[in-house]
Amino acid sequence: MLLGSIEAGGTKFVCAVGNEDYRIKDSKIIKTTTPEETIGQCIDWFDQYRDQLKALGVASFGPIEIRQNSPKYGFITNTPKKHWANTDFVGPLKKYFNLPIAWTTDVNGSAYGEYVLATLFNQQVSSLIYYTIGTGVGAGEVVDGHFVGELGHPEVGHIRVKRHPDDLDFSGICPYHGDCLEGLVSGPTFPARLGISGRQVPLTDHVWDIMAYYVAQAALDSTLMFRPDKLVFGGGVVSENFLKKVRREFQKLLNGYVDVGEVDDYLTMPLAKNNGSATIGNFALALKEMNQ
Repeated sequence: MLLGSIEAGGTKFVCAVGNEDYRIKDSKIIKTTTPEETIGQCIDWFDQYRDQLKALGVASFGPIEIRQNSPKYGFITNTPKKHWANTDFVGPLKKYFNLPIAWTTDVNGSAYGEYVLATLFNQQVSSLIYYTIGTGVGAGEVVDGHFVGELGHPEVGHIRVKRHPDDLDFSGICPYHGDCLEGLVSGPTFPARLGISGRQVPLTDHVWDIMAYYVAQAALDSTLMFRPDKLVFGGGVVSENFLKKVRREFQKLLNGYVDVGEVDDYLTMPLAKNNGSATIGNFALALKEMNQ
């Protein structure tokens, strides 16, 4: 028996198959182009495992429709991603494979993966929030094995943050809100601010301090609103050295108001290697969907 996973990102799709122990047996990276081409390539790849595949977990960039009573359930809705607005994602998969399919956001998938791994690592975690900072910014919240959000999923990447005094000339890049969190700290802000990619910007550059200030505000808001056991930060922009800056800013902003324990254990990198949290989460969600 195999479980399937699709982590659908704005730059790439990561397809994988694995077993009930969440161990990956095979995987493939597919470039995100048009819906027809990208979803079609996913179907073609999974077809080789059709006889063994028992359930599929799909975690997608959004916004997406998660209400099962909606005629648009399984759709990517009003995303700014070119070509992808109002795309039926689950429908073609269900039609071709006719399997149980768990459907959620990319960050929810990652949050669930970290929740499962925390249990496997014997960590006492009943709630966590997972932030991804990459092509976009989002966060998924898991409390006692359940996601937060009924009417829709959270869109934490679009919260407002207080502007850094050294960053007032940058208007932000979000097409909806300008200088929301995503508009100020996502990967594409590097070329927008500096004309070069984030990989070319040394950690000594002041822009990292500015971005840490914004991320720390998001961490503070999440702490005071939800009081989770821990906050996990993943995505291509995040590194341990960047997270050290975030922790310092977070401690300044929190100012000892509530107890979060050791900050190094509270604001952490993912347990899953190579930003693989969503694949683990998708396997677990697929298994859960199959057993319902």
